[in-house]
Amino acid sequence: MRAALAPPAGAAVPGGYDFARRAWFAGIGATGFPMGRLAITAPAPPPAGALAWLEAARSRLTARIRAAVPGEAGALASAFVTGDQGAIPLETAAAMRDAGLAHLLSISGLHIAVIVGGAIVLVRRTLTLVPWIALHWPVKTIAVAIGALAGIAYTLLAGAEVPTVRTILATLIVLFGMVMGREAFSLRLLAAAAFIILAIRPEALLGASFQLSFAAVIAIVALYESPLGRWLTRRREEEGQLHRLGRHLLTLLVSGLVAELALSSIGLFHFNRAGLYGVLANLVAIPFSSFVIMPLLVLALLAEALGVGALIWPAVGGAMTLLMGLAEQVAALPGAVVRLPAMPPAAYAAIIAGGLWLALWRTRLRWWGAPLLLAGLVAAIAAPPADLLVSGDGRHAAVRLADGRLAFLRARTGDFLKDMWGDALAADGDIAFAEMPNMACSADACVSRLRRAGRDWRLLATLSRDYVDRDRFEPACAAADIVISDRRMPGWCRPRWLMLDRPRLSGSGALAIWLGAGRVVAAQDSVGDHPWRPVSPRGYNRGGGRQAATGISR
Repeated sequence: MRAALAPPAGAAVPGGYDFARRAWFAGIGATGFPMGRLAITAPAPPPAGALAWLEAARSRLTARIRAAVPGEAGALASAFVTGDQGAIPLETAAAMRDAGLAHLLSISGLHIAVIVGGAIVLVRRTLTLVPWIALHWPVKTIAVAIGALAGIAYTLLAGAEVPTVRTILATLIVLFGMVMGREAFSLRLLAAAAFIILAIRPEALLGASFQLSFAAVIAIVALYESPLGRWLTRRREEEGQLHRLGRHLLTLLVSGLVAELALSSIGLFHFNRAGLYGVLANLVAIPFSSFVIMPLLVLALLAEALGVGALIWPAVGGAMTLLMGLAEQVAALPGAVVRLPAMPPAAYAAIIAGGLWLALWRTRLRWWGAPLLLAGLVAAIAAPPADLLVSGDGRHAAVRLADGRLAFLRARTGDFLKDMWGDALAADGDIAFAEMPNMACSADACVSRLRRAGRDWRLLATLSRDYVDRDRFEPACAAADIVISDRRMPGWCRPRWLMLDRPRLSGSGALAIWLGAGRVVAAQDSVGDHPWRPVSPRGYNRGGGRQAATGISR
């Protein structure tokens, strides 16, 4: 086939998700679309036998679950078993995310813990039913080994995605520590797991998945190693069943609160949003998933193998419906989602450093991390959102209005860009440039006057690539502070501050502009000289900060 190819796109907003970086580590060199008809010249080589068998088994299992449990409940059930989230409706996924339950859809810590822990308990209890085996065989070691094999098999069946592989590696290290007589959950074992994972996949360090997973576990382990954690987990001879149940519920609540606090800042940095009621939702959802949903799924799969799965699948569907109802109810609560504009990297670094200081120290020195953590939080909350965003090709631009909405240059801006920019600026709703006050638009260009920081800023943006008359356009350029265009502008178009045409933007990527501070941040400024950075055009200044902005000015 003939195709139009282009390098993988960089971040749509400075500091945002960089697809080009991920594509480079995934071995993807270009993206594009086909032109004309497709012609198959030769069949693709078949995958390796084991991989093909696993993928086919995964596909068959996913299809069987969705056939047995129709609708959204079946889509959720297949996500729990095989990790395939493709059939989950966007509304359901959004509700799970806003309720703080999205982690249940990704096969990672909870799922692996239930499978491995359940296998260990089942094997150990079964073997100890025979007194001779209990006395002469290493029951604990056998149970741990079978639990490890169950976890590995589940990881392969779930597609061996990065979060799942990371979780099973950490779990295997913990199981090895248990066999060697070490404490099962400690910061040392966690550090060993992180070291092994980063030795294999060093790029995971900057990913949200790695940071979220280890932040939650570090927070919980640090809690259990603290005086409060020891008090919560200490068994008391005089306590009754009701008192023990209350202590377990309190431990679960405190653990959820600590984990949610650790995750909220990371979620705000990577996704510009965090669920406010995630602790309460997880207080119900995690036990429900661990003791109801996962056992039902295992039982249903075993029954399916015996030909009587129809007896169990309705119960699975009912459990999934209850989970969806919980997510929707929590997501619909007032203030369920906290949104924050893009967090400055320095503020995020202070939060992470302060949190690690609090978690890793065991003496009173740990409290020295609190001021650093609070300083990072204050800096994150106080950071003003950008006034203007410009895409890396100059085709799209958006202005943040005083009422929190975004005004987009083009009415047909794609939903992906709208969502990315709306999250980056914590915007609520959007309008077209033509609907802005002090805005005049024609078929060829828009001219706007923005009031920021006590002065008026004039913005000129082109809409078409038609020939422009110099006698009419040159005065408009001279009167504008910023010119935005998706084509190369002639040399006589000289704005008072920034010329943002296609050639200049090709080297800088997307831009965020703070008009009052006169600050310009480019998406490529944070990339550095890495292989996934697009080659800059001749004459472009690859420095950072304000100096980089001069590379795109007149």
